Amino acid sequence: MRKTHYFLFLFIFINTLISAQTSQEQLLINTYNRPSQSLNGTWNYIVDPYENGYYNYRRDAFDQQENPDVSAYFLNSKPKDRSDRIEYDFDTSKEIQVPGDWNTQDDKLYYYEGTVWYKKSFDYTKTDINNRVFIYFGAVNYIAEVYLNGKKIGMHEGGFTPFNFDVTNLINEKDNFLIVKVDNKRKKEAVPTLNTDWWNYGGITRDVKIIETPNTYIQDYFIQLNPDNNKQIKGYVKLKGEDIANKKVQINIPELKIKTQVTTNIEGIAPLEIKLKKVTYWSDTNPYLYNVTIKASQDELTDQIGFRTIKTSGQDILLNGENIYLKGISIHEENPIKGGRANTLEDAKLLLTWAKELGCNYVRLAHYPHNEHMLRLADQMGILVWEENPVYWTIQWENEATYQNAKNQLTEVISRDKNRAATIIWSMANETPVSEARTEFLIKLMKVAKELDPTRLISAALEQNTNKNNSNVMHIEDPFADYVDILSFNQYIGWYVGLPERSKEIIWNIKQDKPVLISEFGAGAKQGLHGDKLDRWTEEYQEYLYVETLNMIDKIPQLRGFSPWILVDFKSPRRHLPVIQDEWNRKGLISSEGKKKKAFFVLKDFYDKK
Repeated sequence: MRKTHYFLFLFIFINTLISAQTSQEQLLINTYNRPSQSLNGTWNYIVDPYENGYYNYRRDAFDQQENPDVSAYFLNSKPKDRSDRIEYDFDTSKEIQVPGDWNTQDDKLYYYEGTVWYKKSFDYTKTDINNRVFIYFGAVNYIAEVYLNGKKIGMHEGGFTPFNFDVTNLINEKDNFLIVKVDNKRKKEAVPTLNTDWWNYGGITRDVKIIETPNTYIQDYFIQLNPDNNKQIKGYVKLKGEDIANKKVQINIPELKIKTQVTTNIEGIAPLEIKLKKVTYWSDTNPYLYNVTIKASQDELTDQIGFRTIKTSGQDILLNGENIYLKGISIHEENPIKGGRANTLEDAKLLLTWAKELGCNYVRLAHYPHNEHMLRLADQMGILVWEENPVYWTIQWENEATYQNAKNQLTEVISRDKNRAATIIWSMANETPVSEARTEFLIKLMKVAKELDPTRLISAALEQNTNKNNSNVMHIEDPFADYVDILSFNQYIGWYVGLPERSKEIIWNIKQDKPVLISEFGAGAKQGLHGDKLDRWTEEYQEYLYVETLNMIDKIPQLRGFSPWILVDFKSPRRHLPVIQDEWNRKGLISSEGKKKKAFFVLKDFYDKK
């Protein structure tokens, strides 16, 4: 990439980032390594299906009124005397753990979709009177309206991406109260839309913390290898605050004996280019991470960054210039053993350790951005990652607000994870029906992803097509296939189409000269249920399907890996079959009790031989 092209990319990147994050403060990068005060733990909550604490009886929103009524829950009002009428009280209401979903913490909320109010009281003393203070949320599903000390500080839409607010002028040393209205109702115009195949866990599902920064602080940075020159680091550092122009920024990588200084422009952006003499490249077999320290004014931040390149060449995927076969598995963000949405480092370790035991060097995080713990741990364990925007099935393709929502969620996950070596693929969507509006929607998202991050690959989980003249010939007819770097598709021959033996008859005729990743295949099986290999729902049926499917797809010339569906059984309200499903999708290779099924070992043996 020539210098003029790089600065053009930088200009486009910053403007795309700003335009996509208008509903809340621009995202603070690397909160993972910043000093913080946790607001996790016990919160009080009020279930409010009629949204009585948000609207008056005329359906007027309290937070749109100049002098809202004491009935507004975000005011946390208390009776002034014994005759005063206040019809709610957070302090005597039930308690709930944050992070966590409400579905698995209160039996009455198991199926609940609607509004729940959360409240946390806390004290906070700034380390420096001139510093800024932010409240950071890892994720809230789905719409969060956030109030501090009775004042609205902002809102966020999207259940799986982080956001933060500057509360410098609102926070007190004593007796702060943070109130969050959480609404997880599914909506046609939302992303994802009404229809999904996973549990709609509601609540504050990831960490909440207070972060303090100097008045001028490091808001963002991108420090990665130049994809066209693996002996050069390229990127930028972006400052924010009252005094950001002509500021010196130091970047230190002690192990590489790098200590360089760059200067910000009037917008607080400092482009950087660093030549490398000798570097250990990050890979799945050697996940080497360097401590990279950034210092600007009074702010200093350290990150653990791996340097590697990921490209395609014809039908090959190249990691650091060498062919790699992606031995993968798909994963939902759910811990089946303890139940509910996974949200801790221990949850991430459990899931990724199982993937490693399976022989994986790659995981597909479906169907939405996962907790940052997963990406940080994948960096350490040498697991390559596909990250996915929750554009799933039947989005409202012609709705501009829906597109802006999808764009914002994509922007937020790329902003958070663009320095993670493990992340190699940004996926735009899953199983979306082809139409002109849909294809234009995805093309626009793809362009945003490329503008935000030109160092990674683009894909999407497409659908297979049957030849009109011969039902045994399979191919991909999708105009979006022309835009992706990696051609991916889901196929369920032997489960939704015929029986496993049908795989012997299938011929794949894939004309695109691109590497192929099969993003899904699989079959449901109840762990412990045994029978003949043609008895559906048995471990033997699932095992048989894996044997036949692996034989079939291994003959695809362009195949460079796959991620079967799925590592672990997961909750889904679509799955009603008594005794077998009981609201679990049973396609996992590991059961809802953490026990490995027979197909686990079939796939492990295949991977061990690759």
